[in-house]
Amino acid sequence: MLIYLRVLKESFNFAINALKNNLLRTFLSLLGVTIGIFSIIAVLSAVDSLEKEIKGSISSLDNSTIYIMRFSFGPSSVPQWKREQFPDVTYEEYQHLKRDLPDLKAASFIVNVNSETLKHEDKSISNVEVVPVTSDYYDIEELQVVKGRFYNEQESITGAPVVVVGDEVANSLFGSQDPVGKEIRMYGRKFTVIGVLKKEGAGLFGNSKDTTVILPVNIVRRIFGDSNKFVIPGIIVKPESGIDVPEFIAAIKQKLRAFRGLKPDEIDDFFVNQLQGFTDFIDNITGTMSMIGGFIGMFSLLVGGFGIANIMFVSVKERTNLIGIQKALGAKRKFILLQFLFEAIVLAVFGGVIGLLMVWGVFALVSNFTGDFEFILSASNVFWGMFWSTIIGLIAGIIPAWLASRLDPVEAIRTGM
Repeated sequence: MLIYLRVLKESFNFAINALKNNLLRTFLSLLGVTIGIFSIIAVLSAVDSLEKEIKGSISSLDNSTIYIMRFSFGPSSVPQWKREQFPDVTYEEYQHLKRDLPDLKAASFIVNVNSETLKHEDKSISNVEVVPVTSDYYDIEELQVVKGRFYNEQESITGAPVVVVGDEVANSLFGSQDPVGKEIRMYGRKFTVIGVLKKEGAGLFGNSKDTTVILPVNIVRRIFGDSNKFVIPGIIVKPESGIDVPEFIAAIKQKLRAFRGLKPDEIDDFFVNQLQGFTDFIDNITGTMSMIGGFIGMFSLLVGGFGIANIMFVSVKERTNLIGIQKALGAKRKFILLQFLFEAIVLAVFGGVIGLLMVWGVFALVSNFTGDFEFILSASNVFWGMFWSTIIGLIAGIIPAWLASRLDPVEAIRTGM
């Protein structure tokens, strides 16, 4: 065992010296592997970061949460012209499901409206996301109110002019003052602030509940009406934990079809979107991105492997005389084989390390311009980067190393003279 360890050590030292003596050639060989590893790890890490950010932005919602709308979250087999004819869900349908749907934990009616400008005295803040919902939305999305309270069911039903604001909205309009009890203006009306949400930080697209104002849906329904094409309604439902979700979805469809009077041969004119399906859709997209990026990076790495193989063939040719002398002095074939194989692997591993450092440097630089978006260089990506660089070095160096080990000492010395 000690003999083999000594052979490995001597082979490694010999390979390092050979690389030091040909710095330009070493650099050019490293370049191909570096670019390949950089391409693979940068793509995989970017996809991992994007996936984490997307899932983090919806993490407050349970995967069992279901959205009922006339739109689908993902691809649909229903033709677009037919989807465009689907009616919007209504407040009456929300009440029907809330009253009669079994195993229901909470349900909320929501309408999607444009952003608004909020004013308080001489201060204003624009592009505020307005979220008109019923009171159960608090339980569905597990909101955290740090000041004041959320509006109750009675305020929700009557459409009371009250709002709960995000942290950034509160700071922009009220500064160090306590926002609770203060009035703001939007839609040409006065609303009383009754609560402030916990600070979240920026989301994936720069949006979060920090720049949100939540208010009872019925006051917005009175302002816009139920037939306004610029208002998109939806129903959010959350089942009790531990139930059969497909059976629960089937019950939703049955109740809604019966309420709308759809015949057995008619298709559903609504979509029941489960958040789990949305996350699965995200997984499919990120998986495809990873696969495509991996293929692109592997081709780059393959080119780097060819570069190493070419350099190794040249190295064997240049050192033919030296190989002959080593073998004449008693060096065995495995020593010659390991000597050149180590040189190729060291080249590839160095290239991989430089590629990983480049990824880390680029991510650190980009993170300074993306605010709260966090780039991830995971341990698994580092491992696979080093693994593939080692494999490329092994494959690229095996044939030149084998040819070098098979040289006849006399012919090698004669050829090198």
